[in-house]
Amino acid sequence: MTDPELLKRVVEALGRVTNPQTGRDLVLSGMVKEMRTDEDGSVRFRLLLRPNDPPDLVGQARDAAESVVGIGRVTIDVDPPERAPAQPARRALPVLGPRGARPTDRHGAAPGPGPRPGAAPPTPRRLPGVKHVIAVSSAKGGVGKSTVAANLAAALAVKGHAVGILDSDVYGPDIPIMFGIHEKPRVQGERVLPLTAHGVKLMSVGFLIDAETPAIWRGPIVMGIIRQFLEQVVWGELDYLFVDMPPGTGDAQLSLVQLVELVGAVMVTTPQDVAVADVLKGIKMFERVEVPVLGLVENMSGFVCPHCGATTDVFGRGGGQALAASAGVPFLGVVPLGPSVVASGDRGRPVVLEAPDSPEAKALIEIAEKVAAAVEAAAKPVSAR
Repeated sequence: MTDPELLKRVVEALGRVTNPQTGRDLVLSGMVKEMRTDEDGSVRFRLLLRPNDPPDLVGQARDAAESVVGIGRVTIDVDPPERAPAQPARRALPVLGPRGARPTDRHGAAPGPGPRPGAAPPTPRRLPGVKHVIAVSSAKGGVGKSTVAANLAAALAVKGHAVGILDSDVYGPDIPIMFGIHEKPRVQGERVLPLTAHGVKLMSVGFLIDAETPAIWRGPIVMGIIRQFLEQVVWGELDYLFVDMPPGTGDAQLSLVQLVELVGAVMVTTPQDVAVADVLKGIKMFERVEVPVLGLVENMSGFVCPHCGATTDVFGRGGGQALAASAGVPFLGVVPLGPSVVASGDRGRPVVLEAPDSPEAKALIEIAEKVAAAVEAAAKPVSAR
């Protein structure tokens, strides 16, 4: 029987072993396969070696696995070079640092084998130079969360604020498309320089892997990527850093709230019940980890015909507003469903820039102003309120 917590710590330990031939760790480069742990604490996995890989990687992998608290016997099935498949050059996320460098924690120390069972979660820290970190979340896919995040950031950038977006949706990174930028970020020493488009600093997995490459990554890898994006990217001085969250209430969300102080979360839903039910779970998740919900946006709320002006409630109406009232969170506003959002997003220019006079853009600009006001209110010391 596999122990998920023990397995996660072994994966994290193996992720600190770097193959000098590729500059990537054993996990991200796909060299570790078929891992399982048993009730007695033993672990077994397969290690793929190519002809030019150094043979001492096996010993390093064994030492890393044995360093994990709670691990007993370690068994490694080594695929000989003639059986190991060749690995694509860009199969996974490159290490954000110098070749062969061992990852370090936020204090510059090499990380240990991982938290022991029952240990207190890490204390979230302020991100240097960043005034406010805001999660844009939904817990439901397909509600336009990335669209809302992109336009909130662009709207505040137009008003002169220093803004960034961290795209933590590693399975469906849409921010590169929405901002029309597909370059590779530059590495400066051990740090990565974010890309910039329309006045917004950007970092996304979409800049690091091929567009057609699926991100088949488990939780520990996702958590490691979010940590790298927070700690190894040169964000500089920012007024707002929006974090575009993936759907769900799992590893990515928990990693974020444990690593960095959030001023709050903006929740996005569509009006229909199937979306509202999931978004309520997302609200409860943030409440449980003591992150304020700054407000809720009802997206795709009614389609206004550009020819006759009639409104059709494609996904219903009022579900988001009812959810905000029942959950006791502020309602930030309604964004209508319109073709300008789709067209501008596909062209790589947020609708608040491409068509600022459209109903959708006006709604998003107003919501951005409400978010800024809510952030300032939430960030004030209690004595100042």
